[in-house]
Amino acid sequence: MKKIVVFLLLLLCFSVHSQSTGMFSKDPIINLENFQKQRLYFGYYLGFSSFDFKIDYKTAGPDIQTQKSTGFNVGVVADLKLQEYINLRFEPGLYYTKRTLHYPNFTNENDALREVSSTYIHFPLLLKFSALRTGNIRPYIVGGLSTTLNLSGNSKSIDDNQQQKFRVKPWSNNYELGFGIDFFSEYFIFSPSIRGCFSLKDELIRDNDPNSPWTGNIESMKSRAIFINFTFH
Repeated sequence: MKKIVVFLLLLLCFSVHSQSTGMFSKDPIINLENFQKQRLYFGYYLGFSSFDFKIDYKTAGPDIQTQKSTGFNVGVVADLKLQEYINLRFEPGLYYTKRTLHYPNFTNENDALREVSSTYIHFPLLLKFSALRTGNIRPYIVGGLSTTLNLSGNSKSIDDNQQQKFRVKPWSNNYELGFGIDFFSEYFIFSPSIRGCFSLKDELIRDNDPNSPWTGNIESMKSRAIFINFTFH
């Protein structure tokens, strides 16, 4: 996650530097001056994500290690202006990710590893708080709530980890916080952003055996993620 944050900051610095002549001169050319005066406008985004699990245990012991991978995101944006500096945003999208759980105290790799591939349909409803526009740059912070449907959680499977089937609940509720910058070009607005997403409820479906070595000691398992999205309006 730290590498992703550094990557985005470098990208923002590069974007500012590459456009600094026009944006910070005494008389910059103001691009799309009236665009955000619209009551409602639309866009789309592409991006990357990194998902993790926050695991709480019933009793202390060796932790389950989560190996993360970089997933991808794609979706659309509907932006409703509520006030000059406040917008309501709906950003439904498709998110794909994969996590590998490494369980301790197993000598057999088939028992020690559980691959959790997830295809999410994500429904965030967010408030965007924008700063005063300076030239062709406008930073903002964003936050809100979201609901996520996991299409590949094995929630309907009667098999469990004894049959190497890891199961999670299909729906989760989350809160999200992030920040970004609107860059106004001549023809469109480019908005790179970074956002954290944190599940509010336990997502794990326990094994049939209450003393299962895979789920028996888990009090709760909640997803958390970092999203990097590149939005175009």
